[in-house]
Amino acid sequence: MKDQSRRIIMIRAAGWVAAAAAAPALALAGSAQAQTKLTKEAVKYQAKAKDGKDCDDCLQFVPGKNAKAMGTCKIVEGPISPNGWCIAFAQKPG
Repeated sequence: MKDQSRRIIMIRAAGWVAAAAAAPALALAGSAQAQTKLTKEAVKYQAKAKDGKDCDDCLQFVPGKNAKAMGTCKIVEGPISPNGWCIAFAQKPG
């Protein structure tokens, strides 16, 4: 019985050590994911369409509350106009 208690304590202790070691890695992964978006300058974003292409026709665009509202982009930081454009434009299929 004494051996079983000691075994349980060792298993739990190992679990706590593993959790403590993983915590900083998980925190860094979350902050790295938040930093993956590109700046508007990096993608040459402009608030107007170019050559008939605009953000609301792009795969990366996430619409706002209505068709004219500012939206967001999956890869570019900040608010994005549905009428905007950047070099990362990827036409929606169809």
